[in-house]
Amino acid sequence: MTKITCSVLTISDTRTFKDDKSGDLLIQYISDAGHDVHNRQIVRDDIYAIRSMVSQWIAAPEVNVIITTGGTGFTGRDSTPEALKPLFDKEIEGFGELFRQISFGEIGTSTIQSRATGGLANGTLIFSLPGSSGAVTTGWTKILATQLDITFRPCNFAELIPRFKEV
Repeated sequence: MTKITCSVLTISDTRTFKDDKSGDLLIQYISDAGHDVHNRQIVRDDIYAIRSMVSQWIAAPEVNVIITTGGTGFTGRDSTPEALKPLFDKEIEGFGELFRQISFGEIGTSTIQSRATGGLANGTLIFSLPGSSGAVTTGWTKILATQLDITFRPCNFAELIPRFKEV
């Protein structure tokens, strides 16, 4: 197995480390998979606060993957996709599509309001999940766990990480 170093960012105007269940779940899933956690932060739902934190991690050579939770809906200040997409060198269109397809089986047409997205920036994979613990569980268990597992076939992102960093 290849150890992957991940950073986790919760995007919320109200959550703290005491009540960030989605962030806690991501940390647990990452650790249980045998990967390392580089950093975990919470920022308010503000395009520039999000970009600032994510940009620091993109620039850190030891960070392979960034997973965000929150700010992907249509209400109020939800701005995670708008914050992240300009940072992407390449967008992973299939991530959001697959997330919504899987979620449809769980929450029906409400999945249309999810703007989960993924991309690659400076050799760092970035995945943005909705803020609910159910969405985080779906995203990790049904997509990210296998894509960050070097033994998953026929292909996975884990085996490409060294090449992403060489670009």
